[in-house]
Amino acid sequence: MATKKVFIVNKSSHDFKPAEAFGEVIYLSEGSINRYATNSMVRQFSDIMKDSEGSDYIVPCSLNVMNSIACAIFAHKHGRLNLLLFKDGLYLERNHIFI
Repeated sequence: MATKKVFIVNKSSHDFKPAEAFGEVIYLSEGSINRYATNSMVRQFSDIMKDSEGSDYIVPCSLNVMNSIACAIFAHKHGRLNLLLFKDGLYLERNHIFI
């Protein structure tokens, strides 16, 4: 079985080490991003997530528009959305199936 992947929307100064317990960490972007460059986000995120599996995760962080695009790409591709939400130093897993 392939290792699960954890797609983190933006690499920032936050310590994402606890997310490694859920799989291989992959960053969709890094640093400052133009919030209005949505076509670029779609292309970049789609390319990075092209080999994603339905069992992988998204860690929402950074700009709302970036989180929306990353989650939409994942949900469209897999018919589900697996989130890791940071709370009190831990990640909470939340899974949603779209029919």
